[in-house]
Amino acid sequence: MTSYDFAIVGAGIAGASLAAELGEGGARVLLLEAEDRPGYHATGRSAAFWEECYGGPELVPLTLASGAYLREHGFLTQRGALYIGREDDRGALDDFMDRFGDTGASIERLDANGLRSHLSGLRSAWTDAIWEPACADIDVAGLHAHYLKRAKAGSVQLECRARVGEAHRSDGLWQLSCEDGRNFRAAVLVNAAGAWADSLATLAGAKPIGITPYLRTVVQLRTNPAPDPDQPLVLDIGGSFYFKPEAGKLWLSPHDEVPSEPCDAAPEELAVAQAIDRLQRVVDWKIEAVERRWAGLRSFAPDRLPVYGYDPKVEGFAWFAGQGGYGIQTSPAAARLAAQLLLGSSRDEMTRDLDASLYDAARFD
Repeated sequence: MTSYDFAIVGAGIAGASLAAELGEGGARVLLLEAEDRPGYHATGRSAAFWEECYGGPELVPLTLASGAYLREHGFLTQRGALYIGREDDRGALDDFMDRFGDTGASIERLDANGLRSHLSGLRSAWTDAIWEPACADIDVAGLHAHYLKRAKAGSVQLECRARVGEAHRSDGLWQLSCEDGRNFRAAVLVNAAGAWADSLATLAGAKPIGITPYLRTVVQLRTNPAPDPDQPLVLDIGGSFYFKPEAGKLWLSPHDEVPSEPCDAAPEELAVAQAIDRLQRVVDWKIEAVERRWAGLRSFAPDRLPVYGYDPKVEGFAWFAGQGGYGIQTSPAAARLAAQLLLGSSRDEMTRDLDASLYDAARFD
């Protein structure tokens, strides 16, 4: 039986990007995916934007470090973003400017006239905004395929329908048994299992971190007028909605965050109704039809920062999990940094300014 240097569980954007980096570093890598195809869960259900302030100030360095790679390879299409508020929200908008003002993110405070120059049909109650010009759409499918292609070129072995049922360590190797009877061996087991990260940790005898999946709902609407294709991403500074145009339709989320068990997520009708109600309080567009609705799981550690690196207690067990809703937009820098940590290699231009201690798995020990 072949022994691998690394067995990565989960072939979404996290596992695929890390596999590509490790494979190109010369490691023998096995990538295990429980579903019929990679990216079925969170990666395949993303609302697909790169937004510098998304996730908080501690995530901005990862996002900015990833931006050049995403642009260079053609995965970003410029859009811009507006955080909007009403008169009562001015304090929250000022706090946002204070929190992100020194992070390197490009942000600008707008008055009512500036706000309306970016968004038509806005109701009168919305008076203030923050403009983020660098925000862009991400070609998520293209980026995921790019990493899978890089992984294949690096001789990474991808196995689908390979749900790990048992994991134990002996003689310096993990012995992995899949539910369909396949068995594999690897020196390091990497947990990139997304919503199932704590379940995999328990299976391997590691202490769960408390990574919790949260349900996020998105609906696709047909509106009259149709959204301007150049309209920015619009987010409520209070965190109760966001929307953006997509191929002549409108993608809308109520920004819900409901704790969930790991599962094949499905949208709740209440969340869809809340999304529509909130949109109608923002713009005067007529909603003609709800054409699609879907939901995905965003998984967070207790401090809402990602978890990278070796487990402090279990030999040969590593984490690449807890990446919330920002795992796609930070994937280039996150995967590069995690691969360097796992291989013990030096930093490069992309990662040299990142503080890995913020994301270290040992912080929960």
